[in-house]
Amino acid sequence: MELPVIDLSQYLEVAEKLSNDPEKLSGQFKEFGPWLGELCKEVSRILRETGALIIEDPRCSAEDNDKFLDLMEKYFERPHDYKRLHERPESLYQIGSSPDGLEVPRCVVDENIQEKVKAMPKDSQPTLPDGPDRKWRYMWRVGPPPPNTRFKGFNMEPPIPEGFPEWKEVMDMWGYKMVNAVLAVAELAAIGFGLPKDAFTSLMKQGPQLLGPTGSDLSQYSEEGTVFAGYHYDTNFLTIHGRSRFPGLNIWLRSGQKLEVKVPSGCLFLQAGKQMEWLTAGECMAGMHEVVVTDRTKEAIKKASEQNRSLWRVSSTLFSNIASDAVLKPLGHFAECPLASNYPPMFAGEFMEQELSAINLDGKVGA
Repeated sequence: MELPVIDLSQYLEVAEKLSNDPEKLSGQFKEFGPWLGELCKEVSRILRETGALIIEDPRCSAEDNDKFLDLMEKYFERPHDYKRLHERPESLYQIGSSPDGLEVPRCVVDENIQEKVKAMPKDSQPTLPDGPDRKWRYMWRVGPPPPNTRFKGFNMEPPIPEGFPEWKEVMDMWGYKMVNAVLAVAELAAIGFGLPKDAFTSLMKQGPQLLGPTGSDLSQYSEEGTVFAGYHYDTNFLTIHGRSRFPGLNIWLRSGQKLEVKVPSGCLFLQAGKQMEWLTAGECMAGMHEVVVTDRTKEAIKKASEQNRSLWRVSSTLFSNIASDAVLKPLGHFAECPLASNYPPMFAGEFMEQELSAINLDGKVGA
């Protein structure tokens, strides 16, 4: 199975004209044509049934992605001591750098996940690591922080590494493009779920939208089966990725099917996180995934070596989030679902503190 590609071009032409009122929207569906309602239903269906989708957004080009990857390869190639200058542990590593060997994947600490993995068919099982992830990360906040918040650590200004005069320009360029792509998908999904168009996006305002590329050193870790990011779900709302220069991302659909992600050039891959699961009372489940060295990764390593290119695998990742001080709870008709009681109301920042403490990004966010 391959995930279908959703082209956002037509929607972006009419998005600002659409009402937030679901009843008025039905009339606009007639005005703009049946394609609009069909597109919204298709996006929500794919997210409900698979938890993931691929989009084509004309505002996000392959050249933009390459410019970002070039910058991050240069950064991750710098010495460890240099990169550790940018750590901000008081943010639970949600701002700045986090070192290789810090984050413990969910599958190592969650016994329920381990039991589910054992019950999977052998060819669908993830590669379970026995320790922390072999990856660096750098978290860059996209957009201004809220003027007042209970969770200041999640809403800190990110550090700018010395020696990279283009840093802020490139990070904001790619970060805003991916945030805007997420906002469009969130609107389409909300409409398709029978909610107001801004049901999700209104909760994201001034939230910590985090451009969070990972860097894994393929010159050091190139053995097939090496795990860079162990089997886990993301804690945020929607995660969006540009295309990486090295394969290795596997996802699991809601059906349990394992799927190697192949992002076409110029496209973006999205997967639902735990915050979306919360807001839809489990109608849209957080998607599981891993990053591991495969035979295709090794082929890409060989080719990059022959061409004298960087051997750092960089993920072009952005974690979109509900605002830290917004309340996570099932929205609209989802509040009446049988499983709604499994998703009690709580501040998004409080939820993130609980989730991050389980993967070794532990401690209270600085007040």
